[in-house]
Order: sequence, then structure tokens, then C-alpha cells
Amino acid sequence: MERIGYILLSIIAIVWILGMVAGMVAAFPFGLIGLIVLVGIGLLFAKVVKDRINNTEDDYYSKNVDK
Repeated sequence: MERIGYILLSIIAIVWILGMVAGMVAAFPFGLIGLIVLVGIGLLFAKVVKDRINNTEDDYYSKNVDK
């Protein structure tokens, strides 16, 4: 059930982002500002995900330290 919820939320998020990009392309000169912002946020999100995946110290503490 949780996995289905994540899949549905992911699909909706992708459709929403594609709609935003299409709207920004339609408003060409001023839409470029929004496209640059979206690319910047996407790059920062990718960096955070990459750092989290490669951080073994966080994995150790989340698995071995009692709460």
C-alpha cells in the first residue's frame, strides 16, 4: 500500500512539473527564469540524494544506534 502511494505521488509530481515546464515555454521570454530555477532546484536535489546514498556514516547510525 505504501509503495502504491509513493508511485501515485511520483506520477502526479512528474505530470505537475511537466505542466509547469510547458507553461514556462509558452511564456517564452519570462518563462526562462522559471526554467532556470527548476533546473537549479533539480541539481540541488540530485546532489542531496547522491550525498545521502554515498554517506556510510548515516547508514551506520541509523541501523546500529538505539533510539
